Amino acid sequence: MNTKYLDVIKAPVVTEKAAYAGQNGVYSFYVDPKSNKTEIKLAIEKLFNVKVMSIKTINVHPKKRRVGRYVGLTNRKKKAIVTLAPGQTIELG
Repeated sequence: MNTKYLDVIKAPVVTEKAAYAGQNGVYSFYVDPKSNKTEIKLAIEKLFNVKVMSIKTINVHPKKRRVGRYVGLTNRKKKAIVTLAPGQTIELG
């Protein structure tokens, strides 16, 4: 595996909504905030050996968190929603 592709794809999104969408060939991943759609598409196709039909990206803004009297922000993230060609799946488990 090429580490360049692993730097783009950080982790799958593990929620009930993402699991339900995965049954229809739509998968969600947290990706590097600096990456663009073509880099994400290439990384998904090379890592999972599938054909990507479309990609939608969302910038997830940081949330305020408090620890005692200190207030800070969580890290910013970028989420990619990937639609695969009909009949193709990704095994995330």
